[in-house]
Amino acid sequence: MTAAIDEGAVVPLPKFLAGAGTLTLVQRKIVVDQALLLLDQNYVHLPLKVAMHAVNPLQRLRVLRARMDRQTPETMEPEWLFHRQLSSIFHSVRDLHTNYLLPTPFAGKVAFLPFMIEKCHDPDGSEHYLIARTVTGYSAPQFGVGAEVTHWNGTAIARAVALNGAQFAGSNEAANLARGLESLTLRPLVIQAPPDEDWVVLSYLGLDGSKQELREQWQVTTNLPPMTDLDAITATSALMGVDLDSDEKARAKKALYVREVVALERGQSSAELSAPAAVGGADLPTTMPGVFRARAVSTPSGTFGHLRIFTFSVQDPVAFRDEFVRLAAALPQDGLIVDVRDNGGGHIHAAEFTLQTLTPRRITPEPVQFLSSPLNLAICRRHRENPAGIDLGPWFESLDLATETGAAYSAAKSITPEDGANDIGQTYHGPVVLITDARVYSATDIFTAGFADHKIGTILGVDENTGAGGANVWTHGLLAALLNEPPPPDPTSPYEALPNGANLRVAIRRTLRVGELAGTPVEDLGIQPSELHRMTRADLLDGNVDLLARAGALLAAMPTRRLDVATALAGTTLTVTLTVSGADRADLYLDDRPISSEDLSAAPLTITILDAAAGQQLRTDAYQDGSLVASRRTTI
Repeated sequence: MTAAIDEGAVVPLPKFLAGAGTLTLVQRKIVVDQALLLLDQNYVHLPLKVAMHAVNPLQRLRVLRARMDRQTPETMEPEWLFHRQLSSIFHSVRDLHTNYLLPTPFAGKVAFLPFMIEKCHDPDGSEHYLIARTVTGYSAPQFGVGAEVTHWNGTAIARAVALNGAQFAGSNEAANLARGLESLTLRPLVIQAPPDEDWVVLSYLGLDGSKQELREQWQVTTNLPPMTDLDAITATSALMGVDLDSDEKARAKKALYVREVVALERGQSSAELSAPAAVGGADLPTTMPGVFRARAVSTPSGTFGHLRIFTFSVQDPVAFRDEFVRLAAALPQDGLIVDVRDNGGGHIHAAEFTLQTLTPRRITPEPVQFLSSPLNLAICRRHRENPAGIDLGPWFESLDLATETGAAYSAAKSITPEDGANDIGQTYHGPVVLITDARVYSATDIFTAGFADHKIGTILGVDENTGAGGANVWTHGLLAALLNEPPPPDPTSPYEALPNGANLRVAIRRTLRVGELAGTPVEDLGIQPSELHRMTRADLLDGNVDLLARAGALLAAMPTRRLDVATALAGTTLTVTLTVSGADRADLYLDDRPISSEDLSAAPLTITILDAAAGQQLRTDAYQDGSLVASRRTTI
């Protein structure tokens, strides 16, 4: 088993824990004091969380700190208990953006069991928990993909999942259960306390239907590295919307179960290859094998494109968008299934830049707000002129006035530039279905919100809601750096260096919806699908066959469009040939100036435009019964 993961890198959990625990009492006090600072002065969702979940993390931190003042180095509690108490306080706000990150040696490590469990449903609604993956080389009697788990340490599996989910609380019940199930077998130790048990006892129905039981020890290994240094003052670190738990687990799943992708990426995360490569035989080659999987899928309703997005955690959002465009163009054009299940987010620009490619409508990026506080004001004042590449000017004036106006939040301004969210326009003209689940979070929640707000297509959920995480997230390290860069550093900065590589993350800017739900926060509410599909046994064991069939049926019921534009320039005369279906009118613009409006009763249609020049942009908008249904931009 270990050789299939990473030679020499796996140790039993008890051996790993034997070398852990070096925080002094003074260091623990620093961590608690800094946690109080971030939650009180930086945490944008605190008012919402206090109201919605009836929690008081600030008072819990104050109580913890007061008790520490009565301790000595000899009487202080074990370090594992300190980590558990602090983690519990952060988990209480049910915000996967806002975390206590454990110090060395926990950072960068994952505890795992050599298999994964997923839930499916029978037609009558009854639940089953099946083994969905095993580490290469692992075996047990009648054990493998399809074996059904019945009990976990003697507890009925459904109850064990619910109890575990209560520890790692998401923003809604669906998120709680999804994360409770995932964390039964995989725990990033930087963000989740180590398992209490050294081993688990698993009761299951074997592949032959026999009752079986196995005892499996928790193992610890080093995770793949993150995509970027989130403490550094860079545009990427400041523009992240990512659930660290999901991001850590996604990288761990690659290391444990998809070693071919690790090999292609050469151990890096979300790496962009110099040449496209395919992981599976039916997949299209891609330059981002850890980010995308694209293939054509046959369903009872027809053959459609299936484009899986595993993460938005990339360095270059334009390269991400362009690779999405390239893959979508190579797939069937009669319908596209965009699948973002299990995607914990990443670069907010990557998410919002991509929406335009699927709709003729202009994209309005989701706006964000800071909590009005003196510390947030100080940070925005220092970076209002964008001296270090992180432009906080749009939020400064409203924060500066907040003391006088009594505003709880800053003005709502978008992180994503509107021009960047609309600079290439629609590139895919077929109908689109978006598949979501309860592990969709952060930038992926923002992507899903934009998809719904701009009425791009149908949302098909395998859970009743997304993870409901709507925020831009910054680390303690980034917050501290923003008050010290550019030089000279702020002598009044309240941020202190955290010991032993410990860290804190906080939701710094909350996301609001646009469109019909304008002003509604994404946090805690999430995005509900318009259609619901319960995962079946066939989905788990046969490549999502029923899920894709449901998506195919939805696509087949949606109208299809075609908008092909061919141009030929002779001197200053431009000849445009339009081949259009599913529309009755086309309006043409040259560098955004209206040129012609044409009836599409006859197609193809040829139009001559005088006084054109090479390099100008031709935009063709197609309408059906007065509604914009397709658009294409062409550089002549």
